[in-house]
Amino acid sequence: MRPQGKHFAVSVAARDAARDATAHDVSAFAASSRAAAADSDTEIAQEAGLLAEAAVIRGDAALAEDADLAEAAALAEARRDGKTGHRFGVVLKVFGILLIITGIVDVVIYVATSFLLGIATLGGIMLEQYSTVTTVILIVGSVLLAATAAARVVLGIRLIRGKNRGVALACKLLASLQALTIVCQFMLEGLSGSILSSAVSILLLSVLESYADPTLRLERELARRKDELQDKADQEAGTLGRDKTGEGYLRIDFFNIFWIFVVCCVAGLILEIIWHMTVVDPGHYQDRAGLLYGPFSPIYGFGGVLITILLNRLWRSNPLIQFAAAAVIGASFEWAVSFWMEFSFGITAWDYSHYTLPFTSIPDPIAVMCGGRTSTMFLFIWGTLGIVWLRWMLPLLLQTINRIPWNWRYTLTAVCAALMLVDCALTVSSFDCWYQRQAGTMASKQQTAIDKFCNEHYGDAFMEHRFQSMSMDPNNATRL
Repeated sequence: MRPQGKHFAVSVAARDAARDATAHDVSAFAASSRAAAADSDTEIAQEAGLLAEAAVIRGDAALAEDADLAEAAALAEARRDGKTGHRFGVVLKVFGILLIITGIVDVVIYVATSFLLGIATLGGIMLEQYSTVTTVILIVGSVLLAATAAARVVLGIRLIRGKNRGVALACKLLASLQALTIVCQFMLEGLSGSILSSAVSILLLSVLESYADPTLRLERELARRKDELQDKADQEAGTLGRDKTGEGYLRIDFFNIFWIFVVCCVAGLILEIIWHMTVVDPGHYQDRAGLLYGPFSPIYGFGGVLITILLNRLWRSNPLIQFAAAAVIGASFEWAVSFWMEFSFGITAWDYSHYTLPFTSIPDPIAVMCGGRTSTMFLFIWGTLGIVWLRWMLPLLLQTINRIPWNWRYTLTAVCAALMLVDCALTVSSFDCWYQRQAGTMASKQQTAIDKFCNEHYGDAFMEHRFQSMSMDPNNATRL
């Protein structure tokens, strides 16, 4: 039960204000919320949030504006006084000490490993046993592991000192470094236990970040309550999803980003099939899908999301700037995906090394320089698609999103996102099993439940039929 006292009286005032308050009354409550910041803990954010709740109930723009001011003032003053967040207990401080000890030991080990790998590479010893690419990935991976260990030390120090905001920032840094480490580990080991443990660590870091600074969670909850009211009004006005700050065209949130991903996956697959049937191999259909289930090509999905996010603030810019930016982003992403697929699974999905410049017999310099992973022609295609997407397709997509019934939109998005996540996870697992069967290492390993499932349902014949545009050669992979 909520304690009786100053905070309870303020809560009652907020609910009374919600019924028949005037803007003046709510402004008075805003002052009381700011005054409460002087001697309260995390409940400041909750009390300030009640004013936002009053604005939502009333649906009054003036109330909503005062709510924002009160909430911002209360949270800002609480943070300035250092009164937000939990005081870490003994368990977390002991955990911090362990992080420091293990982090220091790992830093020494990985720095020494990186140094020895560098010496061995310069001496030609590594190149006798591994390819140049494998050697480079090993060195980069060791450096990332050393940086991750150093970040653990920083996190441990922050936990011991009880620096809430510092802990949250250290968690973000550590999670980012571990994500990059996963990319390198996959190219060296495939889908292994170390990758799964790193993924679990990222989830735990997210929990620790929220615990260290609960105002992050409170801010999200308060923003969600206010955004619901605003979203309903935007949907009626047909402007749902637009960036209200005016800095970009689109509001960057999970809802918008997910549906951009889905639409680009489908649209990209359709365009690629048409391109193949009309240009590459006229009259011949080839399944160009990139996931086990559904008409999806994730390279276009991720590419569309990347272009949308990075060019969101350039939507008013000169078309030439948009074209150049989209071309560089798209071609770079295409190169990175090709690189990762080849060195993780030995898969080649496209090869432009034989391309020439249009209307000439001169070898395409970009295709040659990038090892056939992208080309001049596709550089221009990415740039053209970027302009079409930003100027015409994105506004059309937002109009379509506005037609989704309000009561369905978030439930539908959550269900579809869960299904897409399962599809992506199964696809990566099936690729890993396909590689191991081709490399002859599957029979010698202890198979997990996932391995058995993939081997039973996604055998070589299935994979070759489903992913007709891909060829696999385990010798091209960089796995140890």
